[in-house]
Amino acid sequence: MSRKPYPTDLTDIQWLILEPLLLAVLNQSKRGRPRQVELREVVNAIRYLLRTGCAWRLLPHDFPAWQTVYGYFRRWRDSGVWEQLNDALRDAVRIEAEREIEPSAAIIDSQSVKTSSVAGERGFDGAKLVTGRKRHILVDVMGLLLVVLVHKASIQERAGAKSLLQRAKQKGFARLCLIWADGGYSGSPMMNWVFELAGWIFEVVKRSDNVKGFELLPRRWVVERTFSWLGRYRRLSKDYEVLPQTSEAFIYAAMVNLMLARLARNPAIFL
Repeated sequence: MSRKPYPTDLTDIQWLILEPLLLAVLNQSKRGRPRQVELREVVNAIRYLLRTGCAWRLLPHDFPAWQTVYGYFRRWRDSGVWEQLNDALRDAVRIEAEREIEPSAAIIDSQSVKTSSVAGERGFDGAKLVTGRKRHILVDVMGLLLVVLVHKASIQERAGAKSLLQRAKQKGFARLCLIWADGGYSGSPMMNWVFELAGWIFEVVKRSDNVKGFELLPRRWVVERTFSWLGRYRRLSKDYEVLPQTSEAFIYAAMVNLMLARLARNPAIFL
């Protein structure tokens, strides 16, 4: 890298962690032309865009051409690279924390965000008074992302949760047995549906009627912290994307960045 580094660039340790994982995922497919750009610079450009919130066409000229960077991002989105990197790094973080690789409990929640003026599906969330999309996420007890689903904000909580949990079931999570949720998902039909889907216990953590003002709910704060982590990335300040799948890819990419920063403080598990 001959250019002057940006604060968003991968450190040498972060690249040493990420490079073998990225190459392992990319090598699963032998199709495509030989690479003519440095993968590290492509990832640096995507990190820059994600953190600063700039448009693709406004990427600084000392990165590879924006069309090239976008092309890599789009291919990695379509082939699930960002999700696979998220899963691999989540396993590493859990190992570092001396936990089992697969979680036994998870927390579900959604966040309604406004959309920009670009074309794309959107809807009105009457509860939050937001026109845009919902980000439904399932996280482990450390706040690490298990699966994400982005959909129109007009879709109700339980309907969105069912689609998200169906994705989670497809991914396996053999040890998962308990899912916590807030009052927006309450009701016996939802609990019964989740148990019939995968044998998971669906437990609603409700706010006490006797408490006025803010109340820190057990387990519920974990998923709120994850949304706070995502809020550090300006590209996620609202939904700028035409496709919900692009929004999901950026969320996985943000979590990849967060976990790389954590693992780089103690890289012995990889190096």
